[in-house]
Amino acid sequence: MEQSALHGYQMKPLELIKNDPYLEPYETAIRGRYEFALATEKRLTRQGKSTLSEFASGYLYFGLHRTQDGWVFREWAPNATALYLVGDFNDWQELSTYQAQRIEGTGNWELQLPLDAIQHGQLYKMHVYWNGGKGERIPAWATRVVQDAKTSIFSAQVWSPETDYEWKDKGYKAVSGPLFIYECHIGMAQDAEKVGTYTEFKENVLPRIVADGYNCIQIMAIQEHPYYGSFGYHVSSFFAPSSRFGTPEELKDLIDTAHQHGIAVIMDIVHSHAVKNELEGLGNLAGDPNQYFLSGSRREHPAWDSLCFDYGRDEVIHFLLSNCKYWLEEFHFDGFRFDGVTSMIYYSHGLGEAFTNYGDYFNGHQDGNAICYLTLANLLIHQVRPHAITIAEEVSGMPGLAAPVSSGGYGFDYRMAMNIPDFWIKTIKELKDEDWKPSSIFWEVTNRRADEKTISYCESHDQALVGDKTIIFRLIDADMYWHFKKGDENAVVHRGIALHKMIRLMTASTINGGYLNFMGNEFGHPEWIDFPREGNGWSYQYAKRQWNLVDNLELGYHYLGDFDKAMILLLKSEKNYQQQEIKEIWHQDGDQILCFMRGDLVFVFNFSPTQSYVDYGFLTPPGSYRVVLNTDAPAFGGNGLNDDSVEHLTVFDALYQSEKKEWLKLYIPARCAMVLRKD
Repeated sequence: MEQSALHGYQMKPLELIKNDPYLEPYETAIRGRYEFALATEKRLTRQGKSTLSEFASGYLYFGLHRTQDGWVFREWAPNATALYLVGDFNDWQELSTYQAQRIEGTGNWELQLPLDAIQHGQLYKMHVYWNGGKGERIPAWATRVVQDAKTSIFSAQVWSPETDYEWKDKGYKAVSGPLFIYECHIGMAQDAEKVGTYTEFKENVLPRIVADGYNCIQIMAIQEHPYYGSFGYHVSSFFAPSSRFGTPEELKDLIDTAHQHGIAVIMDIVHSHAVKNELEGLGNLAGDPNQYFLSGSRREHPAWDSLCFDYGRDEVIHFLLSNCKYWLEEFHFDGFRFDGVTSMIYYSHGLGEAFTNYGDYFNGHQDGNAICYLTLANLLIHQVRPHAITIAEEVSGMPGLAAPVSSGGYGFDYRMAMNIPDFWIKTIKELKDEDWKPSSIFWEVTNRRADEKTISYCESHDQALVGDKTIIFRLIDADMYWHFKKGDENAVVHRGIALHKMIRLMTASTINGGYLNFMGNEFGHPEWIDFPREGNGWSYQYAKRQWNLVDNLELGYHYLGDFDKAMILLLKSEKNYQQQEIKEIWHQDGDQILCFMRGDLVFVFNFSPTQSYVDYGFLTPPGSYRVVLNTDAPAFGGNGLNDDSVEHLTVFDALYQSEKKEWLKLYIPARCAMVLRKD
C-alpha cells in the first residue's frame, strides 16, 4: 500500500530554524504544529492503512451519481430527521420513492433510484427536516448549480452527459521556470457589457495571454457563488464551477486548451470562509448552524459577513480536502492560490494586529486546527499532483508558510509578496518624484525570507476595484481620458507611462519565484471594476475589459502592453532566472540611481524626474554589454534618447583588477530604466 502523506517523514533538525535562528525560541510551537498535523493525518488515514488522497475522495461518494444500475444520492446531514430529493422529475413533490434513508450509525443519508427516475439536465433540491423545522436546500456536494433567469432562484442540476469530456493534455508538462501569472476573471474578461463565458475567454482572451508570454493563469470566481459582485469570494457550492460562465465541459476545454499552449491553470480557491446564505449555501443545511462552521462568536467573520469553517471537525476537513482533490482530478487544475490564509490562521483573522515581531506569530492566538488543515491540504495536493502549484495569500508574514512541511513549514510552494503593492501605493501617494529612494525601493522588492519563494506583483485585482485605484490611475488620473492619444500626451501622461514601466520592471526583475499581473493592468486599463449592483443600476459598464484600447495603435495603451510583453520575454529568456543571485552593484539615493546584476543581465534605474547622466559608471564583470530592453525606447512610448544598438565595452581600471571588475559607463536619461546583457 502507498505510504501515507506524513508517515515516514523524518523531521530534520528543523531546517526552518537552521535557516532563521531567530525562530529558536519558538521551536516547541513549530514542532507542535508539525506533530499535530502528523497525528491528524494518521487518524484520518487509519494509522496509515490508506493515503490522504484516498481519504480525500468524498466527491466520489457523496452527491448525485449515475451508476450502471441507476442513480445513487448521498448527503452528510447528521441533524436531519428526514430528507427528500425533489425536482423536475417528481414535480417538486415529496414522494416516498425519492426519500433518502439514514445509513445506520452515521450522519449520512442515501437514496437509490432506477436509471429512468432522473434525467440529465433536470433541476433538483433537497427537502430537509429536523427537530423543530424544515428547509429547502441545495446539496453540499452538488457539482452543477444554475440560477433561473426570471426568478433568480438557484437549483442543483443533474449533470451526467452521455459521454465524458476527452482530455487532450496528456503531453502537458508543468511550468519549470519562473511563474508569470495572469490573474483573470472569466465573466468580466470581455469587451461586451455582459457576463463572459469560458468559451469566449478561450477564444478571445487566452490567445492574448499566450502572445504576451505569460505561462500561468490564475482564475478567480470558479466556485459557485450567489452574488456575482462578490468576485467569487462568497462561495455557496464548493464543488460546482460557476454556471453563469458556461458548462463544466466548457471549463475543461478552456483548461485543456491552455495546457496545449504550455500554460498552467491555477484556481483561486476559497476555503477561508463561506457565504451565509442558507437556501444556496451551507449555513444551515439541516437545522444545525454549526454543522460546517464554528459556534458562538467565532461562527461569523467580523469583516466579511460570512461564515468560518470548523477546521477541527474531521468531516469538515474531509469536505475541504476532497474539494482540493476534486478540482485537480476532475478539471485538471494545476494548483491553487489559497485566499484569506491570514484570516484562517489567527483567531483575530489578523484584524487589528501589527505583527511587529516573531512573538506575534507564536503567542497562542493562532488557530492550530486551521494550520493543520492547510498543512494537510498542501500534502494532499502534492500527493495527487506532485508538480502542483500552491500559493498562499497571507499578509502577516507568518514564518514557514512557503517552507516544506518536513522542515517545519506549512508546505505552500509560494507566498504572495503583499508588501510590494502596498509599498508602491504608499510611494506614489506620499512622496514627490524627487524623493523616491532607490535603496528603499530595492530593499522592499527583495525583502523576503531566503528559504521561501514568493509571487511578486505591483497590483492585483484588489487595486482595480471601485474604492481603490490602479497604479496607472494613481499616476495619471483623469488625464487618462483626455491625453492618451498619440501626439496629445501631456507631462502627466508622459510621467505616468514612464513610471508604470519602471515600477513593473523593478518588481518583475527581482522575483524569486514568480510575477503576477491582473488582466488589463499590463496596458494600464483606465477603468475600475464595478460589478452590477443596486448602486449603479445593475450595470455591466465597468464589469468588463476594454481590449479595444490596447488594440488601437493611435492610443498610448499599446506602449505599456508592448513593454510588458518584451519584459516577460526577456526574463523568460534567461535560464533559471529566478534562481540567479541578485547582486547589487550600486545605489546612490542622491542621484536616484540603482544598478544590480542577475546572471548576464544588468539592470539600471534612474528615478530622477529631471536629471540625466552622462558616462555614469558601474563596476561590472569585464566585457561587452548591449541594451536588450529600454523603458525610454520610442516603441514603448519613451523619448528614444539612447541609441540602443551601441555596444558598450567596459573600461579597465587597475584599482579593481583583483576584483575582476571594470567600468561600464552609460548615458542614463531621466526617469528611465535599461537592461543590458553581457555578451
